[in-house]
Amino acid sequence: MDYLQYLRLDKFPHIWCAGCGDGIALKAILRAVHNIGWEKDNIAMVSGIGCSSRTPGYVDFNTLHTTHGRAIPFATGLKMARPEMNVIVVSGDGDATAIGGNHLIHAARRNIDLTVLIYNNHIYGMTGGQVSPETPMGDFATTAPYGAMENNFDISGLTIAAGASFVARCTVYHANLLGKLIEKALSKKGFSLVEVMSPCPTAYGKINKKGTGNEMILNQKQLAVRVERAKTMSPEELKNKIIIGTIIDRELPEYVNTYEKIISQAQRR
Repeated sequence: MDYLQYLRLDKFPHIWCAGCGDGIALKAILRAVHNIGWEKDNIAMVSGIGCSSRTPGYVDFNTLHTTHGRAIPFATGLKMARPEMNVIVVSGDGDATAIGGNHLIHAARRNIDLTVLIYNNHIYGMTGGQVSPETPMGDFATTAPYGAMENNFDISGLTIAAGASFVARCTVYHANLLGKLIEKALSKKGFSLVEVMSPCPTAYGKINKKGTGNEMILNQKQLAVRVERAKTMSPEELKNKIIIGTIIDRELPEYVNTYEKIISQAQRR
């Protein structure tokens, strides 16, 4: 495929650091859109603030670069006003699970037809290297010089519990699988989420002595376990592993459809 047809070339070179996985995630998104066959004018990509949230600046879709943690509310309003649009949210672990945490939970609970891609790099990468809700306990950040004191969220588990229709997780090392999972998420009616494990060698890797970006990506290969295999493993065997693949795919009532039915009923009175 020709990636250039989907890019705003005047916005390059990009701002991502060497070794960051966000560019791999961007290409996976474009492959998924291309394979589905969506027209660019029928796509809206919404983001908040952070490294991941620069993604809409590089794609030739309808785009919104919004305020910190508020990408999902903007996207919800857009989907309600223009339900025919294919709405994609790109966010980071800090943006989506800290200041935007309640928005994530309630969008999943409503099961509104959005696809949310959360780039999880365990840190606030762009805004100063602060600890995020995804920083593993004991790991360091600029605001956790003695190590993070809190348990980190299971983003995928949280979203499943809240009521999402589709949830998957993948690393940027598994680039081909990532594109296929994003394609599934985009095609799913209802709230879908893909947790993208993307290394941050600059703000997270350096302070935690994780090595170069390449080394961090290669480490994902060692840690990754497919969902099917994970079902046969004990909790001890799964400790510190990254379970990848489709975690849940279910049929649930979608919010916009339900809302339109209520409007129709009200108009008949």
